Amino acid sequence: MGETAKYYQKNRAARLRRLEQQRKYNKTKKGLALRVNANRLNHKLGTYGNGDGKDAAHYEGSTTKGRLQDPKKNRKSRLKIKAHKKIA
Repeated sequence: MGETAKYYQKNRAARLRRLEQQRKYNKTKKGLALRVNANRLNHKLGTYGNGDGKDAAHYEGSTTKGRLQDPKKNRKSRLKIKAHKKIA
């Protein structure tokens, strides 16, 4: 479990504030578009709802291309890409 998850697990008030903010964000045009595109990509790759624990890795600027990846690796790879761009 990540440090942020541990924090919100221990701090109920902060967790409730975060969840309220997330509910509002998910209703915005941007939040809805992100969710729709992510679900579309997962359907396309055949991982939506099959319980394999995989998720679609999104490429920068792309809403239709992707590859199946473990969610931890998915997040980690994006962080590596950002760090690499800053160094270069």
